[in-house]
Amino acid sequence: MKREPLALLGGAPVIDKPFPSYNTIGVEEKRAVMDVLDGGELSGFIGAEGKQFWGGQRVRALEAAFCDHFKVKHAVAVNSATSGLHASLMAMDIGPGDEVLVSPYTMSASATTILLCGAVPVFVDIEPDTFCIDPDAAAAAITPYTRAIVAVNIFGHPARLDPLRALCEKHGLFLLEDNAQAPDAIYRGRKAGTVGHAGVFSFNRHKTMQCGEGGIIVTNDDKIALKAALFRNHGENLVEPMGLTDIVNTLGVNYRMGEMEAAVAIEQFRKLPELNRARIALCERLTRGLRELPGITPPRVFEDCSHVYYFYVMKYDERITGIPRDLFAAAVKAEGFPVRAGYLKPLYLQPLYQHKIAIGRDGFPFSENLRNANLSYAPGICPMVERLESHEILLTSLIYPPLEEADMDRFVEVFVKVLNNRDALSSAGRSAAAAD
Repeated sequence: MKREPLALLGGAPVIDKPFPSYNTIGVEEKRAVMDVLDGGELSGFIGAEGKQFWGGQRVRALEAAFCDHFKVKHAVAVNSATSGLHASLMAMDIGPGDEVLVSPYTMSASATTILLCGAVPVFVDIEPDTFCIDPDAAAAAITPYTRAIVAVNIFGHPARLDPLRALCEKHGLFLLEDNAQAPDAIYRGRKAGTVGHAGVFSFNRHKTMQCGEGGIIVTNDDKIALKAALFRNHGENLVEPMGLTDIVNTLGVNYRMGEMEAAVAIEQFRKLPELNRARIALCERLTRGLRELPGITPPRVFEDCSHVYYFYVMKYDERITGIPRDLFAAAVKAEGFPVRAGYLKPLYLQPLYQHKIAIGRDGFPFSENLRNANLSYAPGICPMVERLESHEILLTSLIYPPLEEADMDRFVEVFVKVLNNRDALSSAGRSAAAAD
């Protein structure tokens, strides 16, 4: 059988037209926004005692919908998931001198919100199949200064939440789930985001459900819910009128969600089961096509869990394929199927951690950590993260409707074409290296 030449080497690409963007906004969202505009109240919040301290009608309706769906006592809507993480940590009384364990393989806000509390993140290595924080590594990282663990349910699959929660119970720590990428994922019969003391969801424009910007905290802890709501909306004004003598260490910011965002979020949340169903069907089709290819390992879904696929993340073994990962990714992209070689550089390699200075001029909050001299952010502290990022991770976001199963089959065709041309690709790579 004749092999078609690779697009990277001058051949015709398998896919020669751009893919549609992800757009789940429909008439429902448009109608909901117009209802808000027609009513004239774009925000129902006032930073003072009274009903409006808790937000407008749609904000409260969104919170009620989350409480009902996730079977939790409280939901607190905020203007971003970053705000939700910050408010949750502040509600847990995280502060200067404290340490919080977190994965370095996540969006930066999972760690910077710890810094914004005046605490410091301690980065913990991840597991090779879930890509989430490793409970055993977390146990080894606990010190007398550890106050919480942030479990990021990365890419759409839950972390091993039961061992993490047990670890927190043993040591008197809080468990905060960053569930921005895993809405409605299941962990052992429970919704991801509800196993920890609090969980944070996202409505950012890139997420499965979106309202532009927005987030929400869920919790069964009365005090966390109250303090998060106070932090969301200038809570220092409410301590005395509400008689909150036990939480006077309260200050607030403006992390409030507007009524238009809430109106869109309500409609998007209603669509979430179908949006996830469509993604799961596409990913399962892609997995069926890729699982037999040498050197390509599709995402693993653990027993009693579900994966909702914010990204489709594969592990790549160049020892088996005979093609360096980055060259393989370049060849696949040239065929018209965008993939990324790696996800993000480990967070501890960012300048603010390398120099240990985040706020002001004098090293705060690292300077407040009693272990600062021995608190390492050096390359090599999380070897699994570094190995996966530098050599093994391939991912794509092209797993959303209106793409169809036929598109997934074309993606498999691209992978097969590149693998079948490994000799020509490797030869070209050697020639390029020699020319350099």
